[in-house]
Amino acid sequence: MTTPTRAIGIDIGGTKVAGGVVDENGEVLLRARRDTPHRSTAPHVVEDMIVDVVQELVEAEDAPVSAVGIGAAGFVAADRATVVFAPHLSWRHEPLRDALARRVDLPVFVDNDANAACWAEWRFGVGRGESHLVMVTLGTGIGGAVLLDEKIQRGRFGIAGEFGHMQVMPGGHRCECGNRGCWEQYASGNALVREARSLVLAGSPLAADLAARVGGDVHNITGPMVTEAAQQGDPTAAELLAEIGQWLGIGLANLANAFDPGAFVIGGGVSQAGPLLLDPARDAFRRHLAGRGYRPEARILAASLRNEAGLVGAADLARDAVLRDRPDEEDEA
Repeated sequence: MTTPTRAIGIDIGGTKVAGGVVDENGEVLLRARRDTPHRSTAPHVVEDMIVDVVQELVEAEDAPVSAVGIGAAGFVAADRATVVFAPHLSWRHEPLRDALARRVDLPVFVDNDANAACWAEWRFGVGRGESHLVMVTLGTGIGGAVLLDEKIQRGRFGIAGEFGHMQVMPGGHRCECGNRGCWEQYASGNALVREARSLVLAGSPLAADLAARVGGDVHNITGPMVTEAAQQGDPTAAELLAEIGQWLGIGLANLANAFDPGAFVIGGGVSQAGPLLLDPARDAFRRHLAGRGYRPEARILAASLRNEAGLVGAADLARDAVLRDRPDEEDEA
């Protein structure tokens, strides 16, 4: 029996569960979404949301589906079954694959969300044709992934690519992972919001536009709002994004020393700031790269699949796993 070519991809973030039916060309044919209840990130809550999304998509899809791929924002074990630790969700050694497999009548595969996004950009996006690719996703925190010779590098225990928790400032800001000074405390959406709120709370006249946009309530400041302000010409918002970009470039220079990729792909919500973020990142990258001027420089590219890279990659990785385990009729003949 020929394996269906469509698969469901699920992207789990700190605030939402997004899903889609994805075909073999990376096209999202159907979509569904559930928003995470405020501060309700307990495993059973998120699991229920995943099952709801999968059921909605299966019922709406008019063709067979081969598998479900989950892209989770956390440390995923090498067995692609267990979420070992999720800084932004209440998951600790959570057997997510087995829990879902009891409720979903399809093969289930779990992967880190940045691994899924990296795979999608390499298969269908801006990373096509690049043999050595590093993905960095900027959202609530920072995720990362490494692809070498057509394979995602998961590491011995499955936790490779957690670049956001490299310490770049010893004794710096406390991170949700438990350490201080992690990269994501300086180059993520959370960092952008923290710095914007700090300026408004300080009563800085430089933050007058940001304060006016939220009626003086700093709790209404969000990353997309700061990005929009910058794109509309607010110099302070642009400066905040440039600072995030500089920290991004410094971290990328360090990663270049470790992996020597041909390209970095920058994804996640914060990357939608475009040149306001990436131009300062490229500048800082060139200034901090070891051996600068004497070595080839990796390209720094904006992800092309935007917010859907995670679910597209999760679906394609799951389909790939099923195809490897279940040869079609021609292979069996």
